[in-house]
Amino acid sequence: MAKNKEIQIKETNQSKIIFLGALIGALTGAGAGYLLASRLEEEDEIHFSARDGLKLGGSLLSLMRQVSKIGK
Repeated sequence: MAKNKEIQIKETNQSKIIFLGALIGALTGAGAGYLLASRLEEEDEIHFSARDGLKLGGSLLSLMRQVSKIGK
């Protein structure tokens, strides 16, 4: 019975962590969208090259790698 309760607590904690991660991701995405929209107001158009996309993708992968190493 204690083992069953332990599993249930771990699942609850996992759900909370996933929800918190999704909330942080949504807020971060909204902030990035706001910054991009304000930049569009200042300039007529934004030039986004493939190189910029690759740099952004690399940065996101690096961030995900760092998050996965937290607590190790």
